Amino acid sequence: MYLLDIIVPFYNEQDFLNQSIERLLIANIHDSIFLIDNNSTDLSKDIALALEKKKDISYFKTDKKQGKGAALSFSADLLSGTHVVIHDADLEYFPEDLIELKQKSIENPEALILGSRFIGSKKRKIKYSKAYYANRFLSKVFSMVYRYPVSDVATCYKLLPVGIFKNLNLKENGFAVEIEILAKYLKNHNSVIIEVPIKYEGRSYEEGKKIKFLDGLIYLFKIFTYRF
Repeated sequence: MYLLDIIVPFYNEQDFLNQSIERLLIANIHDSIFLIDNNSTDLSKDIALALEKKKDISYFKTDKKQGKGAALSFSADLLSGTHVVIHDADLEYFPEDLIELKQKSIENPEALILGSRFIGSKKRKIKYSKAYYANRFLSKVFSMVYRYPVSDVATCYKLLPVGIFKNLNLKENGFAVEIEILAKYLKNHNSVIIEVPIKYEGRSYEEGKKIKFLDGLIYLFKIFTYRF
């Protein structure tokens, strides 16, 4: 039996959280949705508690504000499905793409299915060209260092077996968890990464975008840290 859990980590997403979850519900590919609040200071908690009243949605709050990686690590013990996927609450991603990722996962149950913003011809809206080229650069470096082609290491959409996810024993507190997931998966599991084209609509820092230039430098450092 295939059961898909969805982790939604968030911090101060009062303007987008409700619509983001409504998109997930419309896609209708989940068995459980876990809303992981990284100690928001706005109305996100109230919105999440209202959403929790809907079927198969659960709300949890981390002990303190640490970052996306800490939220993902926190959620590991909550998962009860066979597979898990990560969905950010910022409307940059489109859950309808998860339908194809899930189908690929059903066909390849031990693989990590990655939603790539850089392959295929799906509609994408890029707000910052520097971020675009930085992501492409980091993906090329990662591919060379790990000798495995990955077109989009920083993508949110990563779908993999729950057992493997739990065994990754994630340590990164911040956005570098994206590198940690891929690096540990490739080093410790004799399987494959399958990439699926996805849509993307970037948001501005004024709209709440959180990843910064420093995070890119940390990504680069962690690529080598986890390899060697």
